[in-house]
Parts: sequence; C-alpha cells; structure tokens
Amino acid sequence: MQIKKQNIPAIIIPLILILDQASKVLVKTNMTLGETIHVIGDWFRISFTENPGMAFGIQIGGEHGKIILSIFRIVAIVAIAWYLHRLIIKNSGKLLIASISLILAGAIGNMIDSAFYGLLFTDSHYRVAEFLPENGGYAPFLHGNVVDMLHFPIINTTLPDWIPIKGGERFIFFKPIFNIADSAITIGAFILIIFQKKIFIKEKKENTVQN
Repeated sequence: MQIKKQNIPAIIIPLILILDQASKVLVKTNMTLGETIHVIGDWFRISFTENPGMAFGIQIGGEHGKIILSIFRIVAIVAIAWYLHRLIIKNSGKLLIASISLILAGAIGNMIDSAFYGLLFTDSHYRVAEFLPENGGYAPFLHGNVVDMLHFPIINTTLPDWIPIKGGERFIFFKPIFNIADSAITIGAFILIIFQKKIFIKEKKENTVQN
C-alpha cells in the first residue's frame, strides 16, 4: 500500500511520541534514578538517568538558564513544524518529509519532559517516582528533566598500555544514555546526511521545474 506524502507526518510523529512517552513513563514509575536493568547481557541496558539540559547534559547556566533552553526548544519546534508544512505544500520527496518528521517528533518528545514532567512526577532520587502527587511535582513548568534510559555499551574494556596517551584507561563504546526521542532526531539527521545528494538534488530539480 502506497503511503501519501501528506500522511507521513501523521504516522511518524504520533508513533514516535507514543513509544517515547510510554517508555519514559514506564521507567519513571518503575525505577529509581541510577538503577540499571540488563536486557541483553552487558551490551544492552535500561539505565535510568535524567538530563537537565540539552544533548549529552549540556546546560545553560544561571537562574533563568532552564527557561532560556525551553524557549529555544519551543522556537525550534515551531520552526521545524513550519518547514515540514512547507515541504508538504511543495510536494517534496517522501524521504525528506520522513526525516524532518522524525526530527520534529523527537524534539516534541523531549520538550514534553522538560515542560510537564516536573509537574506530573515526584523526583526519582532513592525512590520510584509518584505520578500526580498530592503535594505537587519536583519542579515548576518548563523546569523538568528529560528521561533517558537506552544504554548500549557494546565495548567496555581497558585500553592496552602501549596505546599513546589513553593507554591503561577505561574505554566504553557506546557510552551516552539516550531515549527514543533522541534516536528519532539522530535517525532523521543521518537520513539527511547520508541521502543529501538524492534528497536535495531532487528538491532543486523540482523547484527549477516549478519556476
């Protein structure tokens, strides 16, 4: 069955958001911060962490840093949504629409955590978080933390001493802990990078024909 271009965002965005939020709520309401569940040996783990900032824990300092970061996220989401809308109107290629839909879904998924999780849950330090607590959540609106849990330390070893500089140190690949929203953003970005010639040459040709 052929999927129409305008239906691609309507499929991808809700699917990513449902998977992303379901996984985060399950972790938040069943695990304590720092807890790890081994799924496939040491290669695939569910490791519950919370990210107060952007990717890889990057934060904007100061009292209003969280608000600035949240505003930046909202502006980015609006801009991406507008761009996606323009792509659909222009009848752009399916691959480009799909990649932008993935990026938008991921951005919205993490924004939900930042905006609402502080209101909806208690903190997860040394206890499983409570949903809709009577005394309120752990942070005000736009001050929540993003829930991360996917961990794939496929290689976890000590480097040989003969390696310059890093010899004898612990080496882990892949070290970052992330979530489904992060994965959607990464996959969308990789599609744009890997297929950029196919995507953007086609876009250029179509724009030339229309003009």
